[in-house]
Amino acid sequence: MKKIIVKEEHCIGCGLCEVYCTVQHSKSKDIIKAYNRENPRPTSRVKLEVHKPVSFAIQCRHCEDAPCVTACLSGAMKKDEETGLVTHDPEKCIGCWTCIMVCPYGAIKRDSSGKVVSKCDLCAELEVPACVANCPNGALVYKEVKK
Repeated sequence: MKKIIVKEEHCIGCGLCEVYCTVQHSKSKDIIKAYNRENPRPTSRVKLEVHKPVSFAIQCRHCEDAPCVTACLSGAMKKDEETGLVTHDPEKCIGCWTCIMVCPYGAIKRDSSGKVVSKCDLCAELEVPACVANCPNGALVYKEVKK
């Protein structure tokens, strides 16, 4: 399975991972429209932690034994055993926040509506996730990892 690997020693804390994730998950796919015109505003599925001199991006690690899937009361969180991708179905989500509480990485958060959760989907429709493709310093790498 391919995963995003974070190289915090290369992160400069610019926040472009958050910006491009927000744009990729917007309706318009346009940076100005996504930030200024869409309602509700799309949510970045990446969170940048900045504690100078260290900064790094946090996103779903698509855990092998994903506690969010086990804890999900409604079945909105699922793990694809073939690809290893942990997905979220907002139609099934009841907003109980159990997945947020059990995520060991703090990578799941409420979306902008405040009614369901939002998490990294590895930009399944793209060859390389938007955060990785737009990281100017190579702090995010998308590569095959062994189980």
